[in-house]
Amino acid sequence: MNIDKTKVTVSDFHPHLEARMTQRGVTKEELQTTLVKGWPADDAKAGTAGKVFVFPYNAEWLGKTFAEKEVTVYYKLIGGKVVLLTVKARYGNSFPKGGGWDAY
Repeated sequence: MNIDKTKVTVSDFHPHLEARMTQRGVTKEELQTTLVKGWPADDAKAGTAGKVFVFPYNAEWLGKTFAEKEVTVYYKLIGGKVVLLTVKARYGNSFPKGGGWDAY
């Protein structure tokens, strides 16, 4: 299955995922972009896949201004369907970009 062509729908956003997205400042659009344009997450556990993408941010988060936001989405492929598990966000500067500097 090609995850790059997968479009997430409203039903894919279960309560745990939505809570983590709100808590960590990740939008549904950022999650979708990460799945489509991201590179493999090296820290995904066995049986779980993950994608990472770095977005330009240039905004404030928790009282500090950051140039970038790194979003990581973890998921499983079950019966040909993507099951979203959780999402992480890190705010900072000069994150490594697996897709290259032109990735965003």
